[in-house]
Amino acid sequence: MTAHRSLLMPTSYSVILAVSGTHLINDLIQFLLPALYPVLKTEYALSYFQLGLLTLAQQITACFLQPIMGLYGDLRPKPYMLAVSMAVVAVGVVILALASSFALLLAAAAVLGIGSALFHPEASRVCRMASGGRFGFAQSSFQVGGNTGTALGPLAAALFVLPLGQVSTVWFGLLAVIGFVILIRIAGWFANHQRMLKSAGTPRTEGPQLSRPQL
Repeated sequence: MTAHRSLLMPTSYSVILAVSGTHLINDLIQFLLPALYPVLKTEYALSYFQLGLLTLAQQITACFLQPIMGLYGDLRPKPYMLAVSMAVVAVGVVILALASSFALLLAAAAVLGIGSALFHPEASRVCRMASGGRFGFAQSSFQVGGNTGTALGPLAAALFVLPLGQVSTVWFGLLAVIGFVILIRIAGWFANHQRMLKSAGTPRTEGPQLSRPQL
């Protein structure tokens, strides 16, 4: 236990705060699509079945890809995957803003879901790395960011998107760009942390030194 703690870095509150903030951005953007359903239903004469397909496309990619990406990250950690995830979210926002057909709306929903699936496993891993052993604090802070984004998403849509229309969602792409810049910095911290762990090596557990006859 002592050897394990010796490999832990001090708690990095700035990293935890940054990841929590990007979690807020991601989840806020994810909830823009459901908040737009009244506008999309009227604008494209969508049925409730089609709205359900949009939800399915977003959620099925977000949910089913997450454990796959988590397993891949466990086997081969990719520090810059976090930044890639936010870039994918930004692409999804642009597609959503410019979509002119149900097929493009479906594509936007799937791309947003993929971005979310890429983000969550790696973000959770970084929070754990930055915890310095305070795993409960790090994870709960991470969740606060996501829950806040979930709460603000519909509100942002009501205040900005619904009055200005579908194309106004492109402005939320700026939030994704801000998140991308933050996560590039976090990726550098992640890579440095990995190098430090690799140079420290895996601690060996040494048993009592007994001579052969005593064994």
